[in-house]
This record gives sequence, structure tokens and C-alpha cells, in this order.
Amino acid sequence: MTKLLFVCMGNICRSPLAEGIFLHLAKERGQQDHYSIDSAGIGDWHVGHAPDPRSEAVANVHGIKLVCRARQVSTPEDFEEFDLLLAMDRQNQRDLLHLSPPEHHGKIRLMRSFDPQGDSDSEVPDPYYGGPKGFDHVYEMLHRSCKTLLDMLEKGDL
Repeated sequence: MTKLLFVCMGNICRSPLAEGIFLHLAKERGQQDHYSIDSAGIGDWHVGHAPDPRSEAVANVHGIKLVCRARQVSTPEDFEEFDLLLAMDRQNQRDLLHLSPPEHHGKIRLMRSFDPQGDSDSEVPDPYYGGPKGFDHVYEMLHRSCKTLLDMLEKGDL
């Protein structure tokens, strides 16, 4: 079983959306039993909260239900347990690298490094302070990235 952790700043916008999209895509392919998926935030501001209503709204439009509750990345357990930690932006990636033991640095990747319309340094912007259009844009990025990530995992390319 492959274990993935999607990580953003507070675990209420981007990472729960990525978690929901990946689970939805895996289920559509009948592959959900091959993955253990979770999301977490760097900070503890929203621990225990449901996803942002705007993330839930964009997910619902696409037939995805977000069921997670915000939690903070815990050390060292998350770094030992998960095969990949997928950071939404470079600051999240730097924070994860700072928190993790060096032997787990290779597990930390930027989410958009899997986006065919991005590159290895592209970020998923934080839509928190914007309107619904920002959440739509983030959904599109995450959907492309999750699809490519799932394709690569199924082919054994990771």
C-alpha cells in the first residue's frame, strides 16, 4: 500500500482538496485499496476544523465529498509512515524539510511537480484570501497533478 500525505499551511483549503481529488480518482479506477491518503497542515491554527466551505463547494461541484478534519504534521511519525509528502508550495516544502529527519528528505515533493502544465518548481497558490475563482483554479491544478501522480504510481514510475 502506498501512503501519501498532502500538506499545506493550515490543512483547510489546498491539502484537503488534494486528498479528496486523489481519493476520488483512485476510486473511479477501482484502486482505492492500494492507497492510504491523508492531509495535514504545517501550522496548528485550524486543528479539528472542517475544510474551508469554498474548498467543499468546489469539490461538491465535481462530485467529491471532503471528509477530513484539519490536523498538524507530526514529527517524526508522519515522515516515517508516509511514502510521499506532497507540499503545496515552496514554503511548505522548506518547512517539511526543516521538520523531517534527513533520511526522509527524498519523500518530500512539490505537488505541482506532477502537473503537466507546471514544472518541478511550480506551486499551488493559497486561495484562502481570495474568492471562489481562486478555488476553481486550485481545483484544476490539483486535479491535473493528482491524475498524473496516480498514473505514475500505477505504472511504478515513482
